[in-house]
Amino acid sequence: MTDEFRKPGARKVGQVKEVTSLANPIIKDIKALSNKKDREAAGIFMAEGLKLVIDALELGWEIRTLIYAKAAKAKPLVEQVATRTVANGGLVLEVSEKVLSSVTRRDNPQMVVGIFAQRWKRLEDLVPAKDDTIVALDRVRDPGNLGTIIRTADAAGASAVILVGDCTDAFSLETVRATMGSVFAIPVVKCSAEEFLVWQKRSGVNVVATHLAGAVDYRTADYKSKPVVILMGNEQSGLPDNLAKAANRTVRIPQQGRADSLNLAVATAVMLFEARRHLLTLEDRT
Repeated sequence: MTDEFRKPGARKVGQVKEVTSLANPIIKDIKALSNKKDREAAGIFMAEGLKLVIDALELGWEIRTLIYAKAAKAKPLVEQVATRTVANGGLVLEVSEKVLSSVTRRDNPQMVVGIFAQRWKRLEDLVPAKDDTIVALDRVRDPGNLGTIIRTADAAGASAVILVGDCTDAFSLETVRATMGSVFAIPVVKCSAEEFLVWQKRSGVNVVATHLAGAVDYRTADYKSKPVVILMGNEQSGLPDNLAKAANRTVRIPQQGRADSLNLAVATAVMLFEARRHLLTLEDRT
């Protein structure tokens, strides 16, 4: 253990560090993870909740620090996760609720928080198989939308989520919360629009894009002859011309009410499960 952990506000308790001060340097470093720049520089992120931490460990993610509230100390699952964290060379911090609220920026935080190493899949390593469905998002800005889409992609059996251009961070606390743990289960890629277009040609995928100018009903698109990429545009401006023109098919989701558009996460869910329906129909015939 470094001397840093023995500064005022932290004291050694076996293999666990008890932290009560908001001024503790470790706590300051963890709170800095609320900033994208600091997350990227450190290559780590925060996941809140015992279930998320257990899911991440079961899926082989590297835990750097485990933080839990004193009230959770005696819970068997918390003790097991703490033991596993120490065995993997990570830190374990027992903190007050005041410290935990400060770290999570919530008045009623979950009792357990894990700090994990970020994990990105490289675009060049993404080689889709025939029945794969991939979601590509152009400049998605809302962390709640991104987290919900990652969760939905996981539920629909998608093989990856590609973030194209200047997107919100997949590893922000808000996004990770909205994924409900699916961020640990589905590969996430980030790339520029130019890189995406090169990969599209090289990989031979079938890109089905939603677009205001789409003349084809989304239910009639081809989702099963090749690996399909469902391409969705920015919440406000939709897809830019270069991505829309490069798509194999641009489609629309028919609407009847007064609303002129769907929420991005809802529209993506509609597209994902339509693609899934086509694949299930194909499986039933074979």
